[in-house]
Amino acid sequence: QVELVESGGGSVQAGGSLRLSCAGAGHTLNAYFMGWFRQAPGKEREGVAAISSSGGGTVYSDSVKGRFTISRDNAQNTLYLQMNSLKPEDTAMYYCAAAPFAYIIDWTQQRTYKYWGQGTQVTVSS
Repeated sequence: QVELVESGGGSVQAGGSLRLSCAGAGHTLNAYFMGWFRQAPGKEREGVAAISSSGGGTVYSDSVKGRFTISRDNAQNTLYLQMNSLKPEDTAMYYCAAAPFAYIIDWTQQRTYKYWGQGTQVTVSS
């Protein structure tokens, strides 16, 4: 069983930055493909970014490309999401997720992910 715990959310003004963390417990994450997802009120959960188990491959949604950076530190068993140039439309609950694969082609397929965190709230004001 893998437990994922997100942190780093908060309230910022548009143009600001936040860094989310996702710490793993119970099992090493270095064999897992990891992703960040978000869900805004009244909307479906959507993929934000993902990273291969080694950290060598990353993918992003078009809405965050160039502003967000996903990374991981397997020695620390932690996943990160650096969010810059935040916009009000980035306001959402952010979740990390882990899939037992080295890489996933269709990374936005949520059913592929076996473990999910409880989420951390990000609020961006204009």
